[in-house]
Amino acid sequence: MNNLTDTPVPDPGSGGDKKESKQSSALKKTSRYRSRSLSASSTDSFSSASYTGSSSDDGDDVPPREKVQKNSKGNADFCVRNINQQGFGRREIEIAEQEMPGIMALRKRAADDKPLKDAKIVGCTHINAQTAVLIETLVELGASVRWAACNIYSTQNEVAAALAELDIPIFAWRGETEEDFWWCIDRCVNAENWQPNMILDDGGDATHLMLKKYPTMFKLVKGIVEESVTGVHRLYQLSKAGKLTVPAMNVNDSVTKTKFDNLYSCKESILDSLKRSTDVMFGGKQVVVCGYGDVGKGCAQALKGQGCIVYITEIDPICALQASMDGFRVVKLNEVIRNVDIVVTATGNKNVVVREHMDKMKSGCIVCNMGHSNTEIDVNSLRTPDLTWEKVRSQVDHIIWPEGKYIILLAEGRLVNLSCSSIPSFAVSITSATQALALIELFNAPPGRYKSDVYLLPKKMDEYVASLHLPTFDAHLTELTDEQAKYMGLNKAGPFKPNYYRY
Repeated sequence: MNNLTDTPVPDPGSGGDKKESKQSSALKKTSRYRSRSLSASSTDSFSSASYTGSSSDDGDDVPPREKVQKNSKGNADFCVRNINQQGFGRREIEIAEQEMPGIMALRKRAADDKPLKDAKIVGCTHINAQTAVLIETLVELGASVRWAACNIYSTQNEVAAALAELDIPIFAWRGETEEDFWWCIDRCVNAENWQPNMILDDGGDATHLMLKKYPTMFKLVKGIVEESVTGVHRLYQLSKAGKLTVPAMNVNDSVTKTKFDNLYSCKESILDSLKRSTDVMFGGKQVVVCGYGDVGKGCAQALKGQGCIVYITEIDPICALQASMDGFRVVKLNEVIRNVDIVVTATGNKNVVVREHMDKMKSGCIVCNMGHSNTEIDVNSLRTPDLTWEKVRSQVDHIIWPEGKYIILLAEGRLVNLSCSSIPSFAVSITSATQALALIELFNAPPGRYKSDVYLLPKKMDEYVASLHLPTFDAHLTELTDEQAKYMGLNKAGPFKPNYYRY
């Protein structure tokens, strides 16, 4: 979503039944890219020619907020695109469960203990089949939850319907407007006879809304779990300014997040999203990846493996040296922008690719974002009367210059892998288990253990999450002897690395 330091939270509209329902505790066309020569008359009017509508249109013209929907139990405490899609969504969730051994093992081991009993969690994350497995796990572990989407284009409508069918208050659909987005989060936070005491955030939007609109309620929260670069950055800003009044867990920088979700998941999903949305052949294409953190590393390695010529832009000399040693040429964007075929942003920053760059791109250049925030590509600079927007597929827009040149913009600058494809369930299992353990830790921590600050997940929990996934590979860990443990100064049961170890 937009940078919330610049975006006011609007007052959500009214709609839907605010009565809290009881949550279940037992969970059983190819586009041909062509050159164009447009007459001046085709770009005269921005309102009539330059923008053809959202690239997420799905053919349903009735806004979800205007529908009256109930699930099979008669409950209406949700807002999704179409509750009748719940059967298809349930099958999607069941498929995801097969590839998520860690979170399913955690659900089985902790179900009897109910470590989240009395936890009331506001969730604001991507809503897909993998996230649904996490949500249903939290409910199984005793939590009461209310959930909204952190991205207006990444929600799987059928999965949202399946969760609503289980009496889970979920407010999300693919293609929300900006107003819808904030309304959905507000409906999760502000509910009758229900007050949140935990936040699970992806980008900091739920945290921001509660802090700004419900400051008294925010002070009663026991903890925040945040999993994105953007959200973590905001938490550290709040802490530095003395405005963070509750403890927060930064799981984005936990090893099991950075080295698996950020690296391995992005390594696979960047190819999937580009291929599904554009049918591009990678061999010989020139690509620039902006940023060589874990996400950038995964993207660059995958594209190089497909035969692409890959350039890297970086601000950090250490990451730049890593890229150079990995065989990539580190450049400034202006040095290569006229020749590249694909631009991928992965920095977490803003205005990395601006109008000046896009004016110089060659016709047919694909532009997409793999970083969390939609601010990396300056999409607003393209919404001008001289440019024409043409929707060619869901999440695929051609932006056409007066002389006929066009670029291909994916997901309007939002996360391309979650908007244009899916992500590997196994990698999400690792992240989900990390999030669940962080929630359990903060919720059950004795008073005083965590102050109003931002903490990293304890190393022991990182190792436990990894151990939950090893049986899938029939991996057998070597055990230290007493002599070896003494020599290394370690406990035989771990943790096995100091906190400063970088893997």
